[in-house]
Amino acid sequence: MQEAHSTRPSHARWYTLGLISLLYLITYLDRVNISSAMPAIAKEFNFDKATTGLIFSAFVWAYAIFQVPGGWLADKFGARAVLMGIVIYWSIMTGATALAFGFLSFWFLRFLFGIGEAGAFPSATRAMQLWYPRRERGFVQGITHSASRLGAAIAPPIVIFIMSYLGWRSVFYICGVAGALWAILWYLTYRNMPEEHPLVNRAELALIRGVDEQGNIRRPAMETKAADVPWATLLRSPNMWAIMCAYFTYVYCLWIFLSWLPSYLVDFRHFTLLKVGIFASLPLFAGVIGDTAGGLATDWILRKTRNTKLARRSVAIVGLLGCAVFIVPAALTADAYVAVYCLTGAMFFLEFTIGPSWAVPMDAGGKYSGTVSGMMNMAGNIGGALSPTVFGILAQYGNWQAPFIVAAVLLVLGAGVWAFWLDPERSVVEEKT
Repeated sequence: MQEAHSTRPSHARWYTLGLISLLYLITYLDRVNISSAMPAIAKEFNFDKATTGLIFSAFVWAYAIFQVPGGWLADKFGARAVLMGIVIYWSIMTGATALAFGFLSFWFLRFLFGIGEAGAFPSATRAMQLWYPRRERGFVQGITHSASRLGAAIAPPIVIFIMSYLGWRSVFYICGVAGALWAILWYLTYRNMPEEHPLVNRAELALIRGVDEQGNIRRPAMETKAADVPWATLLRSPNMWAIMCAYFTYVYCLWIFLSWLPSYLVDFRHFTLLKVGIFASLPLFAGVIGDTAGGLATDWILRKTRNTKLARRSVAIVGLLGCAVFIVPAALTADAYVAVYCLTGAMFFLEFTIGPSWAVPMDAGGKYSGTVSGMMNMAGNIGGALSPTVFGILAQYGNWQAPFIVAAVLLVLGAGVWAFWLDPERSVVEEKT
């Protein structure tokens, strides 16, 4: 750490935020590129809707199962080495997707890819807890998740452009190279603790850690390597289960947008591939705005009220119920363009919940925030794994409206969990006395 005499804080934590935001963009670009490529893939391999849903779900099952190991690795060994390793691994799996030759190979490669991406958000959450004070956590989670949705939003036009000139296989090769380059940059320029970073001056460290009554910078709130995780306490905590259930409802709905949206617009709304490149991006761009707005809102309420429960709950509940209000008319309207505009509003409100959702593991998880966020994301992505499969079955054997109605019901249930069960102020790693 540089010993600058200036009283003005340096800005190394914002550089770190930029790196993590770029990572989040790449994660979503890599995971949703197959959604935009799927119409061409399904045509080449003659996949029906149920088979397509199973391929979409393969990634999410692996992503859910390996969330907790990914978070534990970051708690144990630090985000620097863990993120470099897993990003290089999943970048290789991204490129290997181009080599798939049928249903089983697609499913298997997407599953292997999901194993790698599973550790990204828990590891990054661990990094953010160490680098940002509580009052900035909603904002940084909102910004990073905005970047992820930006990656999803730019995926359709990028994928369709590449496919038009180079074919769908080149999409996966190019995305794989991008991830590997990020991993190298991360390892060279990030440090696990701000105390170790040469660009962090004393003033910025004091801002991150706080100062005691004597004006001394406080010791780090947690060590780089966490102690043994209190698994029994976590599993007995009603609040941990509330966090997981609330996130289940969110991710289930999210994967409707991340997996089926391009195919829905082509097959049901009869858009051309060119129109899909434009209109499939609108809801995801709205999600970018929603992520940032929700993060800013929860931090603003926290600063004004100093009430963590109010700051996290109010924003999440508004987001989930707002999404439900928009997603129902999107399903029922006969006008294709009205449907897209309603889905755009739904995605904005759905993403409004991200800031408080990912601030809670840092608020309630302490030095085990990587593990807690991993458990939350695991539960969420069990919902995410079910979502594409359920959507495909309902669309093939029922109708295209049914999956959206199911999502609306889950959104209302999720809002109820936030209102009556989830307590952002209660630790999930300490026994209740």
